[in-house]
Amino acid sequence: MSGIDLGCRHTLRSHGASVARQHKHDWLILVLLAGIEVILNIIHPFYRFVGKDMMTDLKYPLKDNTVPVWAVPVSVSLLVELLHCYLAALLNEFVGGHKTDSTGDAQLYAVLLPIAVFLLFYIRRKDIYDLHHSILGLLFAVLITGVLTDAIKDAVGRPRPDFFWRCFPDGVDNYDRWGDVICHGKDSVIKEGHKSFPSGHASWSFAGLGFLSLYLSGKIKAFDRRGHVAKLCLVFLPLLAASLVAVSRVDDYWHHWQDVFAGGLLGLVVATFSYLQFFPAPYHTKGWGPYAYFRAVEEWRSNSRAVNAGEVEVANQQSGQNVNSFMPDSSENSRRSLVDVESGKM
Repeated sequence: MSGIDLGCRHTLRSHGASVARQHKHDWLILVLLAGIEVILNIIHPFYRFVGKDMMTDLKYPLKDNTVPVWAVPVSVSLLVELLHCYLAALLNEFVGGHKTDSTGDAQLYAVLLPIAVFLLFYIRRKDIYDLHHSILGLLFAVLITGVLTDAIKDAVGRPRPDFFWRCFPDGVDNYDRWGDVICHGKDSVIKEGHKSFPSGHASWSFAGLGFLSLYLSGKIKAFDRRGHVAKLCLVFLPLLAASLVAVSRVDDYWHHWQDVFAGGLLGLVVATFSYLQFFPAPYHTKGWGPYAYFRAVEEWRSNSRAVNAGEVEVANQQSGQNVNSFMPDSSENSRRSLVDVESGKM
């Protein structure tokens, strides 16, 4: 059942501004989360003790990303993303450029792809509540995931599998009297080498594409108990893409498998909570639409019933007046009868 069937359309033009005003505080929180995310990428992580005997698992080759940084992680929106990239470029200009694992450049598939799907459903159904809440839920999922991921990264400071070559690019290792490393590589490269746990690519990918998977499962009614396996294949496609990105992080020696597993689990959990904040569970009979849509439809029905009741009441009053116009007023008849009696006519 759609808004068109019920006779109530909620389009971008008719309801867009009012819906945005109702959620202005949510958008302000998103901007705040974006600011926190930028700060977490600027500050230095915890530099934990790395001894010589630990280097056995940290001597993997320093490789480029299979999935480019600019194509993987996810951020707020295009405007905030451009701001984030601009700030990162300025920082690299001062501290020395190097490819990072920053979760701020992930628009291309983990945010823009879901938003493109949301727009397709909006074009079909003309439901601004669905479009607004899906985008808002997606951005909350990826930003909360990003803040949690980078906060844990900075607090844990786990070395990456290629940490040896980040710390000693010439292959000559050096340690202090306590056995801790004395790195002589680029500061920006060393800083990035202490951000292994959890994987930002994995967490952001599962946050954005996990949200898309839940959205699709609700829209196509994947759990309607009719046994259409093709629907499940469509639902699992975004999760497969996120999984391949996560695996690439291990293949590139940028993360240990535990980092990827924890990051993917974190992103998927946050995506689920964010989705359920705005939409019923996908297996629910009303899982195809947001809560706000059903509230708007119920309000429209209530207003329609009130208007219809008012029209009926007015019609009844008008019909009553028409009937009374053909009947003499009883009080007037009584008054005339009394006058006739007093005048002797009766």
